[in-house]
Amino acid sequence: MRRLELIALPGLPMVAAGDDLAALIEAGLARAGLALVEGDVLVLAQKIVSKAEGRSVALADVQPTPEAEALAARTGKDPRFVQLVLAESQRVVRARPGLLIVQHRLGFVSANAGIDQSNLGQEGHALLLPRDPDGSAAALAARFGCPVVISDSFGRAWRRGTVGVAIGAAGLPALWDLRGRPDLFGRTLQVSISGFADEIAASASLLQGQGAEAQPVVLVRGLAWDAPPNPAAELIRPESEDLFR
Repeated sequence: MRRLELIALPGLPMVAAGDDLAALIEAGLARAGLALVEGDVLVLAQKIVSKAEGRSVALADVQPTPEAEALAARTGKDPRFVQLVLAESQRVVRARPGLLIVQHRLGFVSANAGIDQSNLGQEGHALLLPRDPDGSAAALAARFGCPVVISDSFGRAWRRGTVGVAIGAAGLPALWDLRGRPDLFGRTLQVSISGFADEIAASASLLQGQGAEAQPVVLVRGLAWDAPPNPAAELIRPESEDLFR
């Protein structure tokens, strides 16, 4: 019987711009008496990656455009915050009071382009997503010698509540194509494609939490896969397959 373990690293310090994130996590593993083994995956909350990469922006330095001012009036949001959202986005998907859904420049569809103001420790600042989450995951995976998933919390169409999803991945199949394999009774799978990295991110988010948990790094142990690695960008549905656009 296979066993899956999820272990949140304790005692990680607040991350600041320019910090060596890999070194902080390596120190956290050592404090917890953990050594990485084959099959381990590290899941990092997007926030600490963005912080280390200096993606925090002071709202006082942002000059909103007329488009941002108009959209801020519709949504009731700070025009400077809306300007950051627009600058990070390809298009506005939906806007109403209190809600702004956009397609991020990287393809994600989410509220506020993933820009957040919680748990920053800097009043009047907002935190953007990493410029290249898959690239960030790849650099960290090279340092650790194990796969890395960068997770964020997204809402979902048709369902309430947020869940952890992968916005960056390296060293594993973010999208795992199971078509052609047999099911329990030998029937060939025709359409089964697993969002493997999303499933990992969602499981880790149970420990990472959404508020004051202060557990942004989770070690997932006991996973197995037999497909080549591909990045989290593969999880974004192409426009040609999007029936709701």
